[in-house]
Amino acid sequence: MARRSMLNLIISAASFILSATVLYSGPTVYPTGVTIFKPEKCWSGYTVISCSGSPDKHKDTSTYMIDMNGNEVKRWKNVHGAWSSKILPGGYIMGSTGRTLTEIFETPDLIQVDWNGNTVWKFDKAGQIKVGDKMVWSARQHHDYQREGNPVGYYAPGMNPLVDRGKTLVNSSKVVNRPDITDKPISDTRILEVDWDGKILWDWLITDHWDELGLNEEAKNAYYRNPGPEWHEEVNLSGYVKDVYLNNINWLGPNKWYDTGDERFNPENIIADIRALNVMFIISKKTGKIVWKVGPYFDSSPALRKMGQIIGLHHAHMIPKGLPGEGNILVFDNGSDAGYGAVNPTAPLGVYNARMGRSRVLEFNPTTLEVVWEYGAPGAYKDFAFFSPRCSGAQRFPNGNTLIAEAGTGRVFEVTPEKEIVWEYVRPPLGVVCEVFRPIRCPYEWIPQLQKPVERAVIAPKLSEFKIAPVGETLRQPAANAQPQGGSEKEGEVKLPRY
Repeated sequence: MARRSMLNLIISAASFILSATVLYSGPTVYPTGVTIFKPEKCWSGYTVISCSGSPDKHKDTSTYMIDMNGNEVKRWKNVHGAWSSKILPGGYIMGSTGRTLTEIFETPDLIQVDWNGNTVWKFDKAGQIKVGDKMVWSARQHHDYQREGNPVGYYAPGMNPLVDRGKTLVNSSKVVNRPDITDKPISDTRILEVDWDGKILWDWLITDHWDELGLNEEAKNAYYRNPGPEWHEEVNLSGYVKDVYLNNINWLGPNKWYDTGDERFNPENIIADIRALNVMFIISKKTGKIVWKVGPYFDSSPALRKMGQIIGLHHAHMIPKGLPGEGNILVFDNGSDAGYGAVNPTAPLGVYNARMGRSRVLEFNPTTLEVVWEYGAPGAYKDFAFFSPRCSGAQRFPNGNTLIAEAGTGRVFEVTPEKEIVWEYVRPPLGVVCEVFRPIRCPYEWIPQLQKPVERAVIAPKLSEFKIAPVGETLRQPAANAQPQGGSEKEGEVKLPRY
């Protein structure tokens, strides 16, 4: 943990100081793959990894699945992990066929394929975009989607996403002109609910609810003048502004708050967040109005002040019924740079005027705003320091553990409620921003095509042994996913090599 903490403190410092270019700095040699695995303390299964990079920058953006020892057990070469590819029961996978290079962040379609790679469902009729000299249909999908049957896209007891029917929630886009918000065309986030045949059943736009987000006049004025940092490159080639967007959408699903009569938490309502504005909120499915909100400011009540400022958040969702913490909100607080408002030395235009070089995962009660669990708290750098300025997320497991994606470093790790790291995976190659977006772990039984793998504990070396071998010295150490070859290892255990 100390080795990883030091690495991430270095990354935090570099990212905070050089946030305009999001540069990373750190060691050039350190382990990849599974570096820690304590089987007796983990919630085991297969983990689906997708890279959020675009194909013009990364040669391989396919989706793959690993076992608990980091062995790749499946790769879907025709499913582009532009954002979070999602595994479904029976070995089905959802994702996209690629990235729309003329429209930043967007994919042309949303698809579901079977284990053999055959497309069994597709949506691509949200609107038309210009590609070359032609207008073509596109899903204009970005960041997130959900399939009926499961509100959050990861495993919850008794809530299996449907694979042969049902509605799909799609994060999409639509260009709007809103001179009251900014004098530039906006590529607005559009939430769609579509049926199995692709018919649009429900349609919602951020800009229709701009005044419900709670921005003060300083923030509105700053956004009007400069809707997005220049260095973000978040202006489409078509010239549209795209900075205020949703990076996740989830149904609330069945929950105890609604069961006791609180209409804000109707299971059909949708929770989302806007990283650029430091705000998360719940949308009434019936009225389209925002009925619950946290942020963009965290100084209006003792509970919010105790929670602390959230910056550049991702993956705000309600923990599904049947999982520890059910009904609470789980969110990844990137702690990077975001927000509009008053100018300061780091934000002379009032754009992204809140900055912090650390990340944390928060779980809080949505009715009292009391924080009930957090990982990476500001006062605990020495124990839990980590940082991902963009992307990232968290998944709650049935045993109470939490899977955390530190996307910027390509690191995924599982922690217990007591905050012990019991599984850790670092995706090679290193040094690419948003190396992973939002990994998802599923139970072994969701993949009947594979036999349950043999699990072998992975023991990280002591820091004093973590070194390069002297010239001429041979180290007999297996790789993290190798089979034990005898020696001092216990049966079923693997020791990481010295480097």
